[in-house]
Amino acid sequence: MNTEDLMSDIQAIDTRSLVDKVEMNLIDFFIKKELSPGDVIPKEIELAQAMGVSRTVIRESLNRLKTMGLIESIKHKGTLIKSPNLPHILQKSMIPNILDPQSLKNVFELRLVLEVGMADLVVRRVTDKDIEELAWIVRNENSPSPDTLFDVEYEVQFHGKLYEISGNEILKEFQTMLLPVFHYVYSSGLINKPIVKKKYVSHKELVEILRERDPGQFRKGMRQHLANHFNRLF
Repeated sequence: MNTEDLMSDIQAIDTRSLVDKVEMNLIDFFIKKELSPGDVIPKEIELAQAMGVSRTVIRESLNRLKTMGLIESIKHKGTLIKSPNLPHILQKSMIPNILDPQSLKNVFELRLVLEVGMADLVVRRVTDKDIEELAWIVRNENSPSPDTLFDVEYEVQFHGKLYEISGNEILKEFQTMLLPVFHYVYSSGLINKPIVKKKYVSHKELVEILRERDPGQFRKGMRQHLANHFNRLF
């Protein structure tokens, strides 16, 4: 039997599982060594020798970690630990036309929960100028009937301002991340389910509630404001 015949029976090694293992080992190594953002990690060749794998496997594993935002390479410094930008990482996968309806519904639910939950931050940090800006945004709003959705432009502007007022940078980034899904859910008809007519709080009414600076009342107002969304989802 010649060499060619012998080689035809040899199966290629699937290195993907090895890359997965190295990736997890690296993360475990970072944790055990209590590495923090800015700390330099060992070089590729050092990691390869320590783990007993090729530099190619190490390089692929490190590239995955870079994509996740856990490490970054800086010229003349090497590869450093980085604090990942969580919303940015999620945003890369937040493609409305690709996400299935259930995932879109889950993301929209997340938006509703965030907006009710951030009431305390908004009330604590809102200024008189912020309140007047909110009032200006909805100055020409025509309150829709209880069984219709709010105008999407008012939703985006008004609630975007609330995220800004919260002063929480990750919340603000989440709002930016959720916008494409928000628009898609509205335009796709995913939440066009008819509901039993029920009184809700309008944007203009929310502004007046916010003037009182009572977190409990504002949280209740937000929940009633979003009631027509919740009723369509549950």
